[in-house]
Amino acid sequence: MLFKRLTGAKQIKKQEGVVAPPGQFVTEKWPVMTFDAPPRIELETWRFDIFGLVNQEKSLNWEEFMSLPKVTIDSEFHCVTQWSRLENTWEGVSFSEVMGLVDPKPEASHVMMHCFGGYTTNLALDVLLDDDVLFAYNHDGAPLDRDHGGPLRLVVPKKYAWKSAKWVNGIELMDRDRPGFWEQRGYHMEADPWKEERFGSFW
Repeated sequence: MLFKRLTGAKQIKKQEGVVAPPGQFVTEKWPVMTFDAPPRIELETWRFDIFGLVNQEKSLNWEEFMSLPKVTIDSEFHCVTQWSRLENTWEGVSFSEVMGLVDPKPEASHVMMHCFGGYTTNLALDVLLDDDVLFAYNHDGAPLDRDHGGPLRLVVPKKYAWKSAKWVNGIELMDRDRPGFWEQRGYHMEADPWKEERFGSFW
């Protein structure tokens, strides 16, 4: 099944004349932002694991993941370093589609995303189940390159981009919020760009 959705900045721009969240400037470039060198990932050994508060854990190889129903979503992309790229077309698998492969326990309320290289980031489960959240392998019609999170990255358009984890390879379901990599270093737990939730949350 394919669908398209215009989210956030585009809707507000049309309705109110606002181009981007406060404190952001608009660019057509896509800067590379990463803490460490991109990991080298071999698709032959790539695994995606769903674990934690699920009744039965699930693990997929690359071929199994790529066989899942695909979506195409148009959305904005806001970096905490103050740039916004409003025109992006992502192709991949919706988060809700992936979650349909497991049976979460009733107490599951939050998710820790795990990535090659050890990166993590935390999000509320209900945020991830929104219909514009996906695991993307293509951007603007081309496969994601390694610098931008290829072969697979999470995309959460309504959050600052550090929540859109690169090189993602696992979903851990939890019964409470827990800080990820940048959150442990002072970044905000929620990361709403329209509220300028950049830094200073406490956990």
